[in-house]
Amino acid sequence: MAFESLSEKLSRVFRKLSGKGKLSEEDVKSALKEVKIALLEADVNFKVVKQFIASIQERAVGEEVMNGLNPAQQVIKIVNEEMIRLMGPEGAELAFQPGKAITVIMMVGLQGSGKTTTASKLAGKLLKKGKRPLLAALDVYRPGAVKQLQVNGEKVGVPVFTLEGSKEPVKIAQAALEHAEQYKNDVVFLDTAGRLQIDDDMMQELEDIKKAVTVHQTILVVDAMTGQEAVNVAQTFNDRIGVDGVILSKMDGDTRGGAALSVKAVTGKPILYVGMGEKLSDLEQFYPDRMASRILGMGDILTLIDKAQENMDEADEKANAEMSQKLKKGKFDFNDYLESMKQMRKMGGIGAVMKMMPNMGLSADELEGAIDEKKMARMEAIVLSMTPEERANPKLLSPQRKYRIAKGSGNDIADVNRFIKQFRQMQEMVKKMPGLAGRKHHGNPFGGFGMGRRGSGNPFAGGGRFPF
Repeated sequence: MAFESLSEKLSRVFRKLSGKGKLSEEDVKSALKEVKIALLEADVNFKVVKQFIASIQERAVGEEVMNGLNPAQQVIKIVNEEMIRLMGPEGAELAFQPGKAITVIMMVGLQGSGKTTTASKLAGKLLKKGKRPLLAALDVYRPGAVKQLQVNGEKVGVPVFTLEGSKEPVKIAQAALEHAEQYKNDVVFLDTAGRLQIDDDMMQELEDIKKAVTVHQTILVVDAMTGQEAVNVAQTFNDRIGVDGVILSKMDGDTRGGAALSVKAVTGKPILYVGMGEKLSDLEQFYPDRMASRILGMGDILTLIDKAQENMDEADEKANAEMSQKLKKGKFDFNDYLESMKQMRKMGGIGAVMKMMPNMGLSADELEGAIDEKKMARMEAIVLSMTPEERANPKLLSPQRKYRIAKGSGNDIADVNRFIKQFRQMQEMVKKMPGLAGRKHHGNPFGGFGMGRRGSGNPFAGGGRFPF
């Protein structure tokens, strides 16, 4: 995952500062030197790092921080604010034409950057928000490009325009706009061709398209895994044809994350979205403050809530409301447990959710070790081996029934007994904590079960606790 290495290194630096009662100027400079090295290793642009460190040092080496009651936290606060300023200062959004006018968005980028997939992701996201998008296939060179767009368009429920037999992207763009007017589409995505590297033919083609049709926004897709090279590509595209915003794809990969911290500072263009997976739903709006919070190990609860709401349909909302009422009364059963697991999977699983939570001092490896997805699957198998009556009324679970459930789920009887005991302990805890029970839930209220291994450093290890 992007920023894991950087986040761990910064956490170590800040832990050193926290161990000091009062900071000297030398303490701050020494810490910032380590921060500088960490940023450069994350492939952040050298000039950006230099200015970033200078801004922090100017603010940190001051009377307020040196003599503060908690100087280490003040340094962290300054780093957070400067990081937000570097990437922001605030989240940017796509701009649409007023009324029923068609908004034309030209998607550009190198071949392999994930441009076609990102165009489909973005179109699907806008469809859910009430827009009527159209995807236009202008890549007439790459084998399978048109078919890929058609398949993705079908998956997200967005129509795809193609011009049979045409090899002229300009004519396809013009025809796509006529089609959009006829069928009342209000957003047209022009999925243009890319190359393995920037060349004059590609740039000329993009310029010709922009001359032939009115393009309201040019969105560049860059592969975050290419690090500093992604920033160089962004700068070249912006200089040649002009871009209005950037989308970073493959941010879920093993990337150092330098592009996210450099693009805005180098090009002056905002990052609009980040691709966080291969699924066509894995596209997150980019918020500088939330990204800074993730990098500094503070979690990203707001994005977690957004993701929960986005993936929740009417049936989920009804089930969530019913669960909330049960929790208020301190009553819930194993059916509620299954429902919570269903919602968790829609959000990417417990691992994805935990990565949005504050890291509580755990490194990426420790966090990964604390999440036992296989154990959670075994716990779910236990519940699925129960009869509907047993799930609704756990009191029916006699020793004989437990043996049947253990055999049916492939677990030891000791595992079944432990799981049921934890479940009952949590029921009792919720009854004694009405404030907690009455709270609105966006995530999984049963996250403590099977969530960690004992001795792993995970505060929820052993189950039976109520993390959210």
